[in-house]
Amino acid sequence: MKLTSRQREILDYILECKARDGLPPTRAEIVRHFGFRSPNAAQCHLRALAEHGAIRLVPGRARGIVPVDPPPTTPSGARLPLIGRVTAGTPVLAVENREDDLLIDPARFRPRPDFALRVEGDSMIGAGIQDGDLLLVHRTPEARQGQIVVARVGDEITVKRLRKQGEKLFLDPENPNYRPIPVDADEDFAIEGLGVGVIRSTLN
Repeated sequence: MKLTSRQREILDYILECKARDGLPPTRAEIVRHFGFRSPNAAQCHLRALAEHGAIRLVPGRARGIVPVDPPPTTPSGARLPLIGRVTAGTPVLAVENREDDLLIDPARFRPRPDFALRVEGDSMIGAGIQDGDLLLVHRTPEARQGQIVVARVGDEITVKRLRKQGEKLFLDPENPNYRPIPVDADEDFAIEGLGVGVIRSTLN
């Protein structure tokens, strides 16, 4: 599936809204988000995405945009987007955050990974996640106590272990040199996915 950069950005936005809110955006929301001058511009891109098989359009519904999400496959595995440093304020899977595609066998991991994230820092070494590792991530906005999550706190993306204490949430490191991150109720916070595996390019 060969998409233009703008089509890829719109598809990323649709997937981001679906993961965050449980619903796809309306056409009006797409127009506002991308600053299009008319709804026709957004509709042209949506038709192109539908022709590529990336989405399905349901006539007569404001949110009639249904992502079609079989990952592109090859005989030897699936290609996952490899995400590097995430630009502040952008969706994780935005075009500008992508470094490359990663070819893996998704059957090795449960649940199935949707993208890979290049880890920066050593705050999770106790969980076997080292600086420079590729963390395979299953995209979901939900997580249970004790799971390793990729979370957005404000404009920052972090990998930590989720801890729930009463009504309070904490993001715990796996390194005693770092402190837990408390998540305030009024803070801009979202779970982007669950860590399901690690790929390491070098041995220490």
